[in-house]
Amino acid sequence: MDKAVAEATAQRKEENADYTNLMASDGAAKEVLNFAKNRLNKFYNPKLYKAPPKRELSEEDRITVNMGGTLAPTAPPGGIAGTGISFVQVSERLQGSNGVIAMIDLLIKDLDKELTEAETEEKDTQADYEQMMKDSAEKRSNDAKALENKDSAKADMEESLQKSKESQKAAGKELGATMQYISSLHAECDWLIQYFDVRKEARASEVDSLGKAKAVLSGADYSLVQTRTQHKFLRRA
Repeated sequence: MDKAVAEATAQRKEENADYTNLMASDGAAKEVLNFAKNRLNKFYNPKLYKAPPKRELSEEDRITVNMGGTLAPTAPPGGIAGTGISFVQVSERLQGSNGVIAMIDLLIKDLDKELTEAETEEKDTQADYEQMMKDSAEKRSNDAKALENKDSAKADMEESLQKSKESQKAAGKELGATMQYISSLHAECDWLIQYFDVRKEARASEVDSLGKAKAVLSGADYSLVQTRTQHKFLRRA
């Protein structure tokens, strides 16, 4: 956008310079044509002739006149800008007919038309440029606000991401501790399962021994019972 604004500004300066040059050259051309027309009117239409304004004499000029001297004639307007045509050339080509005045009027009319079109185009172009500058400034302001909002959102997201990373790190530590505890439980359970039968048998033997001890304490002849059991077993065999 800045590049487009810079290019538009450079183009506007160039267009304005062209407009200024055109106004100057066309203005000079009109001045020469009006001067020529007035000189021709002096011969062909004296009533339309406009005498030049009375020349104001400088102190040096007054001295020259008082001394009987002659002042240098007032110089006519310069040549038609951009054409190289002087008033003398115009006079030599155009003297001798009232049709020449009409032709001069036509040239002046064309110049006026060109000047009017140039002025209108300059105003429109300047208005378009000013509108572009206004729109660009507004867009820059909106873009700056949008960028500020995005920067703020980015900062919030980065903060949230950092918190998530910290939370994930803490959760990882907790998970590691949990897995370690599970591993210890697993080892203990494996040991219990591995020696379950041995412990079961030992527990049964212990219960049996306790039963026998109880019987002995109750006065039972455990040896007789054991002998009978052995005789019974031998008979079956």
